[in-house]
Amino acid sequence: MTVEIRVPPLGESLNSATIAQWLSKEGDYVQAGDIVLELETDKVSLEVQAPVAGRLEIMAAQGNEVTVDQLVASIDETALPPVPQVVASTESASAPVSPESETLAETHETCKKDNHPCDLPSSVTVKDEVRRVPMSRLRQTIARNLKEAQNTAAILTTFNEIDMGSVRDLRTQYRDLFEKKNGGTRLGFMSFFAKAVIGAIKDYPTLNAQIDGDDIVYRNHVNLGIAVGTERGLVVPVIRHAEQMDFAELERCVADYGKRARDGALKLDELAGGTFTITNGGIFGSLLSTPILNRPQSGVLGMHTIQDRPVARNGQVVIRPMMYVALSYDHRLIDGREAVSFLVRIKELVEDPRRLLLEI
Repeated sequence: MTVEIRVPPLGESLNSATIAQWLSKEGDYVQAGDIVLELETDKVSLEVQAPVAGRLEIMAAQGNEVTVDQLVASIDETALPPVPQVVASTESASAPVSPESETLAETHETCKKDNHPCDLPSSVTVKDEVRRVPMSRLRQTIARNLKEAQNTAAILTTFNEIDMGSVRDLRTQYRDLFEKKNGGTRLGFMSFFAKAVIGAIKDYPTLNAQIDGDDIVYRNHVNLGIAVGTERGLVVPVIRHAEQMDFAELERCVADYGKRARDGALKLDELAGGTFTITNGGIFGSLLSTPILNRPQSGVLGMHTIQDRPVARNGQVVIRPMMYVALSYDHRLIDGREAVSFLVRIKELVEDPRRLLLEI
């Protein structure tokens, strides 16, 4: 009996995908549950499993665009699994050196003596090579969306710096107790910034709004996007109703989304509906950068690396752990004073995390 493999449902409003790669070859014997195919959509990658065991027949090549329910492969259940072959081990003799290799070695030695040390032997030919790889659909979508954001929004960026000493000391003091109480969930910096963004949005709700035609759409909830860099590109999973979560719940969401983003296991609905985004270039060592809006959102906060720097405190120069932060915003909707005040509010909340607990 032959069992078909068809393109599964891809999510709302998505009808097509690209065959990113076949993980099994034509004629391979596969087991039920083996991942045989990886599909790539505009947003995520999807893995397709073999429904039964048998011999695989491929009907759509890698790189092809396919549609939902399209037949891409079949499995012959009647095929027998391959019989393992026992190969007698033999000692491998040392491979003889070819006369050509000896000649090249001699020529190389001679040329080094006669010519400049950096010169290549005359018997060696060097070719300039390039590698051309098709751009993935995810990368195409990222490029298109970022360019469209620049073309349609009036993006400005304001900067500030935050003294991370209080948060760092708080984490050091309570990290072990926090993990023990919350089943191993680690206390990171992201939850403090998430809480600070939520608190600042309460005072400046326009940063959580968006333009829709001639209207401004305000929201009474915060769907917080957390940008995650993966080998395939940047994805932004969304923590829905983040304003209702405590520190542990936020940290669990951030850790779970980060792992599943890198594994390509995010669902399509987990990438939709964000109202504000946080991106942390600091984990890659970025000292300062300008984040780009994630359309149709009106604000994005960029975190950066923490660096010990000399700063003035009470008339004295002291060394403090400082982080540059950047807020990019849509100037069509948000005035400069509002954007600066929003970022200052985040600075106040992070520098004195007691405010986060007391919501003041």
